Amino acid sequence: MSTIHKISSIKTVNPYTNELVKEFVPMTNEELDKIIDKADEAYRSWKKTSFGERAKIIHKVASLMRERKEELGKLATLEMGKLLSESIYEVELSADIFDYYADKAAEFLADKSLEVKHGEAFISYEPIGTILSVQPWNFPYYQVTRSAAPNLMAGNTMVLKHASNVPQCAKIMEDIFLEAGLPKGVYNNIFIPGREVEKLVENPKIKAVSLTGSEPAGASIAAAAGAKVKKSTLELGGSDPFIVLEDANIDLAVKTTVEGRMWNAGQVCVSPKRVIVPEKIKDEFLTKVKAFFTTLKVGDPMDSSTNVAPLSTESAAEGVVAQINKAAQQGAHILLGGRRMNRKGAFVEPTLITDITPEMDAYYEEIFGPVFMLYSYKNIDEAIAIANATTFGLGGTVFGNNTQEAVKVARQIETGMVYINHVTGIAPELPFGGTKNSGYGREQSPLGIYEFVNEKLIRVTTPEKAY
Repeated sequence: MSTIHKISSIKTVNPYTNELVKEFVPMTNEELDKIIDKADEAYRSWKKTSFGERAKIIHKVASLMRERKEELGKLATLEMGKLLSESIYEVELSADIFDYYADKAAEFLADKSLEVKHGEAFISYEPIGTILSVQPWNFPYYQVTRSAAPNLMAGNTMVLKHASNVPQCAKIMEDIFLEAGLPKGVYNNIFIPGREVEKLVENPKIKAVSLTGSEPAGASIAAAAGAKVKKSTLELGGSDPFIVLEDANIDLAVKTTVEGRMWNAGQVCVSPKRVIVPEKIKDEFLTKVKAFFTTLKVGDPMDSSTNVAPLSTESAAEGVVAQINKAAQQGAHILLGGRRMNRKGAFVEPTLITDITPEMDAYYEEIFGPVFMLYSYKNIDEAIAIANATTFGLGGTVFGNNTQEAVKVARQIETGMVYINHVTGIAPELPFGGTKNSGYGREQSPLGIYEFVNEKLIRVTTPEKAY
């Protein structure tokens, strides 16, 4: 094994050690064309299968994931560094999502009658073809699942381009689908660099695109899809606010915010990135946050006693530290952490920042790492203004004992999701998605299966009574 500093191709690099584990050769244009052709051909027969046939296979996928959760969890931790307990939870969550759509797809996509004056009319939900899914590394199974589960159950086929630093997770998901009995060509993993994704959108056999990733990547893919009149869904990250109300339990709020921020080493689109507390309790809150930081143990993500993992890559760690340093240069106070750790691996110290003002980049940016940013407010209108002072609009939290008041505040936050007394969470039955520069479209819940189906009107009447 050899130490590396930049990921420039498709390879597994253990972020705990920064050692190269395994490399994969990118596919040629000819190989990609054959895979897309195979997916298109498979669609012709897959769309004709019954919901029952599809559900049997998708339930088997869920079963295999649960049976192999330790193996899958260790592989995710090896490739992108998250705590093993988090990786195993992710596998279990993914299995739940597969089961959810296997159970519910027939109900969700049943014909829906419309009220008409004469005859009858109904909406028929039909698959549209091969979907290109482009997914990130931070949840290497879950990101695949929330795209694959509804679309495969709807009768579509899929070509998956996963992040280049989790190739083994990408490959093992394809293997599991095949082991579960999914016909060849229905789900297809491809190995190509991210810069080559846009050209795939132009292929006429790709009918729609789903992407989770950065703003620039999303804008590029959306533009390419739009140019070919293809639908897309985008989830492009967030800078989630966490508003603590005056009546909140401070100890519980501190625990929730710190643990939520350190989840997946801070590499979660919906973790509480901006914690906004009443000015009158700021000092007490800050003191308790500092105390909670002393309980954090950074280290081996395979060790059950570790609660803060390394970042996903060396370049990710360098980028986070650069953002912290810029915040400091612009006048923010780095109260704890802020540096690379003196050890091998892509580690950044858990960091606490205060006194962030609108003149600073950190006020608007998403920092994708273990960085806790604290704000304070004089009144609830100011808290809401801070919460909305970003181009992102993914998730958010309002924390307080009076849930009716919390809901009033939640209605004024410009995001796709707001949780009361909980960090923005994940469940099969709850829609996931944002607004503003966080993207558009929804995954999970009933909404997730309608994104890439043709909602076809079928009208039955006689010529003399057409309307």
